[in-house]
Amino acid sequence: MNKQNNDTKQLPKDWKIVKLNEAGKIISGGTPSTAIQEYWNGNINWISPADLTGYKKKTIIKGAKSITDSGLKNSSARLMPAGSVLFSSRAPIGYVAIAADELSTNQGFKSIIPNENVQSEFLYYFLKASKQSAEKVASGTTFKEISLSKFSELDFPLPPKPTQQAIVSKIEELFSELDKGIENLHTAQQQLKTYRQSVLKWAFEGKLTNENVKEGELPTGWKLVQIKDVAETYGGYAFKSGEFKTQGKYQVLRMGNVRPGILRYDESPVFLNKVDENVLSRSLLQINDIIITQTGTRKKRDYGFTVLIPKTNLLLNQRIAAIRFKEKYLPKFFLYFSWTDLFKDQFFENETGNVGQGNVGMKAVTETLIPFCSIDEQHNIVQAIESRLSVADKMEESITQSLQQAEALRQSILKKAFEGKLI
Repeated sequence: MNKQNNDTKQLPKDWKIVKLNEAGKIISGGTPSTAIQEYWNGNINWISPADLTGYKKKTIIKGAKSITDSGLKNSSARLMPAGSVLFSSRAPIGYVAIAADELSTNQGFKSIIPNENVQSEFLYYFLKASKQSAEKVASGTTFKEISLSKFSELDFPLPPKPTQQAIVSKIEELFSELDKGIENLHTAQQQLKTYRQSVLKWAFEGKLTNENVKEGELPTGWKLVQIKDVAETYGGYAFKSGEFKTQGKYQVLRMGNVRPGILRYDESPVFLNKVDENVLSRSLLQINDIIITQTGTRKKRDYGFTVLIPKTNLLLNQRIAAIRFKEKYLPKFFLYFSWTDLFKDQFFENETGNVGQGNVGMKAVTETLIPFCSIDEQHNIVQAIESRLSVADKMEESITQSLQQAEALRQSILKKAFEGKLI
């Protein structure tokens, strides 16, 4: 017995399996053949898959563009009524929304105008559950796309319309409860982020190890020094990208490899086997060096990332600075300080650059003020920070797992719904 018959036997008696094209009229989207200005900024709402990137609502009214009547006539798209269900069939596959008003779509969609026996919301949730099965019948090399014929032939479980409404109501009831739980988890994540910043702030105000510190004052025995007073600093070397290898003795650390506290070795890795001794002497990093990225988007604070170097075969590329601390300054003490707003406010105060790109130069790096205390107290503070952040990290891990479980539960709800097991 084939799979479809098996599925049919498992469904409730008043359900049946039909092909998706029996649920309504399937329409492929289209784009005007020539991007003439007269085709755009018209009175017809026009949706592309990009408009559904990160989109959470069930219905959509308009996208980033609108199209004119002549633009519609000069494309293969059609004006579809409110209630049509949009399914992105490429780049990527699986975005779904219901048209809240008349609209048209680009060629990245296969959309369904449901017939009188199919509720739009029921079809919407079915397509939300069908991303994987749709991807399996997609084809293509540059990007995967599901054809009109393949999309039309997808199996569609069809219960009576009152049952469809009951299933939609049950899905939305369960999703509402799930969304409340997810919202609470995201709130907890934000609270942990705030807690981490508070721990770091207290640490470098001396409050983690000294209860008698007065607000706005440094603890007794502390002072502010410039980085150049306690460390040597080095700028990265402009290695020639044409000499990079996919494997080799030395890995060249570039901007994309560095995130706060993390070295992403597998992020577009490049290597060199041979390096001139003069270049090697100034660019080969040592264990316990701190590196900091110096270029990003102006006013966005998407750089200034710091990380502790754990091994010896890493080369420092341009636009990254290295800080090598002297004996009486603990690298981890600075590392944690560099994650505070106290440090970032100083660092980005020296930002230069045009509208798009921001830069912080070596002079600003070397002259930034950092707290200095005895090496024993530095050790105590690092230990106090790590004990608290460790607890926060475990809580964060638990929240992440709960969020993953919530998403799995969402998929489980949809699966049961279209197996006839939800009501």
